[in-house]
Amino acid sequence: MKKQTQAIRIQAKRSHNREHSVPLYLTSSFTFEDSEQGRAIFAEEIPGNIYSRYQNPNVDEFVEKMCMLENAEAGLAFSTGMAAIFSSLAGLLKQGDHVVASNALFGSAIQILTKITAKWGIECTFVDGHDIKAWEAAIKDNTKFFFCESPSNPGLDLIDIAELAELRKGKNIILAVDNCFATPILQTPLDLGADLVIHSATKYIDGQGRVLGGVVCGKAEYMTEIRFFARHTGPSLSPFNAWVLSKSLELLDLRMQKHSENALALAEALQGHPAVQAVKYPFLPSHPQYALAKKQMKYGGGILTLDIKGGFAQVQKLSQLLQIVSISPNLGDTRTILTHPASTTHSKLSVEDRAAVGITDGLVRVAVGLEAIEDLKEDFLNALNQL
Repeated sequence: MKKQTQAIRIQAKRSHNREHSVPLYLTSSFTFEDSEQGRAIFAEEIPGNIYSRYQNPNVDEFVEKMCMLENAEAGLAFSTGMAAIFSSLAGLLKQGDHVVASNALFGSAIQILTKITAKWGIECTFVDGHDIKAWEAAIKDNTKFFFCESPSNPGLDLIDIAELAELRKGKNIILAVDNCFATPILQTPLDLGADLVIHSATKYIDGQGRVLGGVVCGKAEYMTEIRFFARHTGPSLSPFNAWVLSKSLELLDLRMQKHSENALALAEALQGHPAVQAVKYPFLPSHPQYALAKKQMKYGGGILTLDIKGGFAQVQKLSQLLQIVSISPNLGDTRTILTHPASTTHSKLSVEDRAAVGITDGLVRVAVGLEAIEDLKEDFLNALNQL
């Protein structure tokens, strides 16, 4: 059965009411037939629901779909994408361990690695993500974890996941890939050799800017440790959000095709505009890793970046001139969104650290939505022509 069909047909077990659409299980806890059943479920001798902090039918359905899409052995859902990242690190690392991470990460992920896990004696070395020799040179005897995004947020840098997976073979290093921008529709990192794949489900998995969520999928042995940490610390996904996210997965394939189609068309239309220093998009031949993008990804995704001449002053003017584009720090919505990373999502990084990953004062991230592409082209061109 094709994945698109499974994304629609995988459902929680139907109740005696014979419902066609899965109901919401808005309950904090579940009952047992008797004390012996309760004992057996707690002892994990038989399956069963206990408490929605541990598991819930709506959450289980969402996780099952994500594991199917990512070709994963096991998975776990979280209240947010950052909870998923933090729980993966905290569940698998201990004092004295060393992490090697790409320097092109979402701002909050960098804050976790430099200010939170560092307090516990977990060291992190940041490297130029697409330089495989830099990863190799950073490995120490106590290196336990590789972490990267591909494509990265917001610079759209790509990492050869298969090459990175090969590098750490035989070294007892866990490779985790943030697959938020690509989604399992565009690439499946586990098939390329990764051990874990992480998503902010708030973005494309939801797709309409409605709910928060996160998910980690991967090898069962690692998910067991992450599940233990999450079970006792409580970053659980609400049943309502899980219900929304599971429904959203039914259209993820179709949405990602259209996001990618619109983004490529808009990138081509804006490339060479006199007000724009550079346009970056994985499936534009001008992208420095275009060949890798075509090899590793099915489509180019829904994100492009524009480096606006004149810096923040011109970005501010652009944001005021656009008529149908939203100004927001989010992405992955049906509605096109413009973000200025240097002053928002990556504002806590130093100027030097931002420069190292291509975040200039003129850089804007455009999360291209599902509007008619003719309207998006007209809106951007009209605004840019006035700069």
